[in-house]
Amino acid sequence: MDKVISSEDQVQEVIITNDGATILSHMALLQPTARMLTELSHSQDAATGDGTTTIVVLAGSLLRGAQSLLSAGAHPTANAGTLHRLAACAVEILHAMAISIKLSDRESLVKSTSTALNSKVVSQYSTLLPPLVVDVALSGVDPAHPDLLDLHDIHIVRKLGGTMDDIELVRGLIFDKKANHAAGGPAWVKNAKIAVIQFQI
Repeated sequence: MDKVISSEDQVQEVIITNDGATILSHMALLQPTARMLTELSHSQDAATGDGTTTIVVLAGSLLRGAQSLLSAGAHPTANAGTLHRLAACAVEILHAMAISIKLSDRESLVKSTSTALNSKVVSQYSTLLPPLVVDVALSGVDPAHPDLLDLHDIHIVRKLGGTMDDIELVRGLIFDKKANHAAGGPAWVKNAKIAVIQFQI
């Protein structure tokens, strides 16, 4: 028998995602370690925007190893010290593996971006998005401080309809307002000079 939903019934939201941070954020977790792993996933998402599932799996494996050492009689302080030394060794290995890329080497930046997007839902647009992402990032980088990128300088304007192929980079300001034909004003102005005023006149 089918259930008829009246207008008074609550409609539940259904979220379809493969993003680890999103999945964890919608789980009602009570166990302290599980909640810690969720916060770790959110921190990873905020810092890099990727690797949210990997960081939880890696931290879970380290915790399992630590649990087995505790069960074998190892002192908690020795266990924690070992993890700190392990982290220091991992950082050294990563620095040794790292390859320096100049901001002028656009091809390498596009390849790195394409690799980062391969695990995402948008991986099917690997020829469209990576060059666009690199151009957006480079347009917001100050040459005097190339290691700093303020993401607040980059805004995404979403529009209903269209496809991924309609994405475009606009270097400048976007006024998300339609022309008021009733006022008799122009709908198109070429080479316009616009004053952006942040206070009342």
